[in-house]
Amino acid sequence: MNRRKFLKATLISGIAISSPEILFPLIAPADAAVKSDLAVARGTSPARITRAAIDGLGGIKRFISRGDVVVVKPNIGWDRTPEYAANTNPEVVATIVRLCYEAGAKKVKVFDNTVSNAKRCYKQSGIADAVSAVGGLVSFIDDRKFRDMKLSGYALRSWPLYMEVFEADKIINVPIAKTHGLTTLTLGMKNWMGIMGGWRGRIHQRIDGSLVDVSMAVTPVLVVLDAVRILTANGPQGGDLSDVKLLNTVVAGTDQVAVDAYGATLFGMRGSDLAYVRMGHEAGLGTMELSKLKIKRITA
Repeated sequence: MNRRKFLKATLISGIAISSPEILFPLIAPADAAVKSDLAVARGTSPARITRAAIDGLGGIKRFISRGDVVVVKPNIGWDRTPEYAANTNPEVVATIVRLCYEAGAKKVKVFDNTVSNAKRCYKQSGIADAVSAVGGLVSFIDDRKFRDMKLSGYALRSWPLYMEVFEADKIINVPIAKTHGLTTLTLGMKNWMGIMGGWRGRIHQRIDGSLVDVSMAVTPVLVVLDAVRILTANGPQGGDLSDVKLLNTVVAGTDQVAVDAYGATLFGMRGSDLAYVRMGHEAGLGTMELSKLKIKRITA
């Protein structure tokens, strides 16, 4: 080593030893630039693992800005209490609402076009009380707020969708993972049925393509899949506690297809086993190839 190289090496070493904070920031950006595509958090507290999963993607401020009006869209479709895993876990929903406010959101709205009686679903699910307790704005669906929207046309050329979703600055999809008689599983993309108006039974003949059409019309900044409890049979409504499995898991990501593909693995399946996931992948909505994604696993 010549004198110049020796002095340079000595200088850098000296700086690092005496002031490591000077050198290490030069290295940190390369690590910081590597973002996770999915974050999977496990633990016994629904609130803690929800926060951990979102932190694993970079934190709520990556997605929500000061002054945003945010729609948080859970599944509140059924007249069931949380232990039956028919609706999104209320602690998961409330935690996301709280995080949005911590990030400076102006308003956080929560609603769903329920299947069973709306008042009973909102109350029995625990979501209305949990969200109201942290300042979220819970509302029932107003039929006057549906507007016919053009869709991509795999199965639907248009459908009435709920305008409050599209008028918001940011949308967060918060489905629960469970079985479904028509689509095998209901995860994130299926959760958009809760923003559809009209007679939703009409899409059942071509439900997979219809789900892709609606999913391509909505752009969530974040998808948070509740798998605290999953419903393994007799979904989507359930009703027998023996069909419920406690996983204590929350999955977060920005890619609708990827989150659903990972959700399939919780049931011992692959994303490609679900027709709407395959179609979403082929349509370019997202990717179902989990092997190509950076997945961060967290115990919280």
